Amino acid sequence: MTTSAWRRGVAGAALTALVLAGGACAATDGPDRGTGGAAYTIWDPYPQFAAGSDWEKLLQSCGSAAGVTVRRTGYDTTDLTNKALLAAQQSNSPDVLIIDNPVISTLAQAGALTSADETGLDTSASAPNLLGAGRLDGRAYGVPIGANTLALWYNKDLLGRAGVDVASVTDWPSLTAALAKVTAAGKKGITFSAIGTEEGSFQFLPWFWGSGARLTALDSPPAVSALTLWKDWLTRGYAPNSVINNTQTTSWQEFAGGDFAFAENGTWQRANAEKLDFAYGIIPVPASAGGTAPAPTGGEFVSVPVQRDTGRYDVSRRLVSCLTSPDNLLTTDTTLSYVAPVAAVQREQVAADPALKVWVDAVNAAKGRTGDDLGTRYPKISEQLWTAVQGALSGAKTPRAALSAAQGAVAK
Repeated sequence: MTTSAWRRGVAGAALTALVLAGGACAATDGPDRGTGGAAYTIWDPYPQFAAGSDWEKLLQSCGSAAGVTVRRTGYDTTDLTNKALLAAQQSNSPDVLIIDNPVISTLAQAGALTSADETGLDTSASAPNLLGAGRLDGRAYGVPIGANTLALWYNKDLLGRAGVDVASVTDWPSLTAALAKVTAAGKKGITFSAIGTEEGSFQFLPWFWGSGARLTALDSPPAVSALTLWKDWLTRGYAPNSVINNTQTTSWQEFAGGDFAFAENGTWQRANAEKLDFAYGIIPVPASAGGTAPAPTGGEFVSVPVQRDTGRYDVSRRLVSCLTSPDNLLTTDTTLSYVAPVAAVQREQVAADPALKVWVDAVNAAKGRTGDDLGTRYPKISEQLWTAVQGALSGAKTPRAALSAAQGAVAK
């Protein structure tokens, strides 16, 4: 899914059941230690960047600065996660691993990653809310390379014709009132992805968290209010029944057709937005009583896998530090359509492109899906959450019953 945590699938991972959505692309079956001279291997989830790309050049320049040769392999996200676990079991891990942030806790718990304390990685410049996605039992297992998240895209022309001032949309009641006006004017309200995968959980989380709910209590009254909001939108015709099967790509396509006032989607659609034949804008997902709802973070961490030869860690640390330095982050995150994890670089991004301001604000309010010390419990919680969303939106269960069943399944 292009250049975001969703471009190959945003997904949680369990040690024995690593199910992440993605395409198919792989290069080698194991790390190449090279022949002659010091060679360090880097695995990343960016197979779209071929030899000669700016990304490849950055990796090589970091290797040169560290006095080593870099052997890089780009994998699809699903392939990378599975290969990283297999390599750890075989004591054949790469020196540096760049991987989707929900997977960090799984690899750390499996004993596949070193902590920042062990390697001396400096994580102090990273935003705490982004760094939290890579923490387990109080330890950081890498450095975020960038992040993206969700917000509400809106059709300026359609809202104007319906008499909606987008500045009035600040909480759930005002958003619902805007949707009512749009549908009364003969158009469609909002589209999003509620598919029965991690993608559906990812899209529901801003509303779930925006209600004040926590993932440790799926059936709390605030959680029920969030799912009831979505269900009511379908019942009233403010959102289409297609959301039950929509991916973020198909919901974007619905929005791009010009008949929807709002679409929940991410930073990675910016290039597609330039192709729209109507004027658009972006606002944060509102919390139930106002303010910005915490949305989940997408993006990768740069980590150092466990090696039999611990003497390699010093160079690995220098490679990670180079890749996540402020100067390199600005270039890298622009290439990946990411918001930088460092405040100083975020300011540079906004200075270069003021349209990024809303995304920077959204990322700064965002949360890691495995945060709150959920770690490897998140995949099971997420699966029950998307199952509850599917059950409620399809009409099979009430929101309360669906979430009660979800909490019961998680507690088993």
